[in-house]
Order: sequence, then structure tokens, then C-alpha cells
Amino acid sequence: METEMAAQMERRKKVLDTLNEWGIPYTMYEHPPLPTIEIALEYWKDITATHCKNLFFRNHKGNKHYLVVFECHNQMAIHQIEKMLKQGKLSFASEQRMEKYLGLKPGSVSPFGLINDTNKEVKLFLDKNLQDAQLLSFHPNDNTASLVVKNSDFINFLSHWGGEYEFLDLYENQ
Repeated sequence: METEMAAQMERRKKVLDTLNEWGIPYTMYEHPPLPTIEIALEYWKDITATHCKNLFFRNHKGNKHYLVVFECHNQMAIHQIEKMLKQGKLSFASEQRMEKYLGLKPGSVSPFGLINDTNKEVKLFLDKNLQDAQLLSFHPNDNTASLVVKNSDFINFLSHWGGEYEFLDLYENQ
């Protein structure tokens, strides 16, 4: 347990160090571990930001990986995501894949995990409605805190990361 706590703190430190190095301001809110959106909503009620849900998928061959980000109150079935992303049959990526490509554990998936995707193997899909949000909230690669960043600063983060990302209307066919 102690080594997992140390690993969590190291993952968080790497995110904070990277954001500081890239000149990306943030506000951090610490809280108990929040493994689900339902639990998180209790702690986020006083944080003004658009809180995001982050899902990590792989294709049926296991050779492509996708991070899908959308507002936390919305629900999406895998079949809906498959149709909209046009990437073939998807399944949730395993814990091992999550660790390999994003350096994360389940319950702490975040776009900030992309700093660990040094080979740019993960494609990021963002709901286009997030473009209208002034502030966005994500875990700092561990689920015991939430970081709030301005939308423009998040785009700056993505530019520094340098991987492929795309805004899509994830609810166009619902």
C-alpha cells in the first residue's frame, strides 16, 4: 500500500512538473480517492469547472489506442463511440495497456497521462462541446486530486504533447 501511495505521488509530481515546465497554470484541489464519477461529483460540487470523463480504449487488434474525453454528466455506450470514431470495434484497454501507454492505474485516467505517451501512440478524441468550456477539470494522473485549467491552457498542453487529437460531435447521432 505504501509503495502504491508513493507511485501515486510520483505520477502527480510528474504532471505538476510538466505543467510548470510548459508554463501551464492550474489550480489543484485535493480530496480522497475518487474512483468513479458518482463519488467524485460529491467533492466537485464547489469546484467551478467542466469535469470530464476519460475513457481509454483499444481497437479489436490491440494495435491502436484511443483516449475519449467528454463532460462527466454524459453517458456513452461503447457502440455509440465505435460509430462516431469510425475506428472499428473497440474495447476498454486493460490495466496493463493503461500502464504501458499512459503510465496510469484504473480510476485515474486523464489526458495528462499523455505525457507518458512518448511515442505518440494514443489518439485523443475530445467532445467538441468541451471547446465551449472556460475551465476543465482532470485528475493529475492520480485520483486523489483534481486540476483545473483554462481551456486555452489545455490546448497549449496538447500542443506541447504533440500527439494526434481531434474534436468531434460525440452526440450527433443520439
